[in-house]
Amino acid sequence: MFVFAIWMLFIDSNSLLIHRELNQDITDLEDEKAYYKNEIEKDKKAIKELSTEDGIEKLAREKYYMKKENEDIYIIEYEDSLKLEKKDE
Repeated sequence: MFVFAIWMLFIDSNSLLIHRELNQDITDLEDEKAYYKNEIEKDKKAIKELSTEDGIEKLAREKYYMKKENEDIYIIEYEDSLKLEKKDE
């Protein structure tokens, strides 16, 4: 009986160790699936937003700093958004 239990737990091709590894792989893949579903939803929202003229204009202005003629753009950077350089001690 003891030899059979050792055989089934560690040596057999359907051992407990292999099942534990496979269950971990399943968990990892389910997490990855949830991540990609979330990314797909974000992309769908972005595509929907870019399907209008206002959405395209907003993207061009915010990301690429484009402007209309006779228009000035002022970029305001807050102190906490700037990368601070480390001083050598």
